[in-house]
Amino acid sequence: MNDWVLLLLSYLLGAVPFSYLFGKYLGKVDISQRGSGNIGATNVLRSTKISVAVLALMGDLLKGLIAAWIGLAWGGPVVAAACGVFVVVGHCYTIFLSFRGGKGVATAAGVILFLMPQIFLVLVAVMILSVALTRYVSLGSVLAAALLPILCLILIKPWPFTVMSFFLAALVLFRHHSNIKRLISGQEARITDKAV
Repeated sequence: MNDWVLLLLSYLLGAVPFSYLFGKYLGKVDISQRGSGNIGATNVLRSTKISVAVLALMGDLLKGLIAAWIGLAWGGPVVAAACGVFVVVGHCYTIFLSFRGGKGVATAAGVILFLMPQIFLVLVAVMILSVALTRYVSLGSVLAAALLPILCLILIKPWPFTVMSFFLAALVLFRHHSNIKRLISGQEARITDKAV
């Protein structure tokens, strides 16, 4: 299959807004109008029930995993890395919601789970520990994103995956810029805070 077709498919797969769809049809809430307004699993959790949030999380994670698998199976490591970036871009800037999407954490996690499972486990541990200690999901996400390319360099991962890791980290950190400001000012919402 043509590499450009794979990249387009990855973007479109990433653009499927599972958090919005599950929130609307299972949770009966438009999450773009509730809480942070973010199209992501954390806002689904704050706005609906944990079961709906788990479905949203799994849907977003599977998008990344499938895109990476398709890229690796039909294009090789370079295409897989590019598909990994495109699927996360699709999630963050979805054509189906006027280019308003999520922050890319779960979808990027799916990519990393498939391509670099050892790093995935380390990042999940970092995120769980951070959230358990602080109750800030955004802090865990920022720490995991920042650590991703560092781990790729330390563990000497294949260069396409290392380059991809820098793009994914930059994108996730950029999407969290408002969260970072609120963390610094002490105004960030905790995972236990319900949406209003």
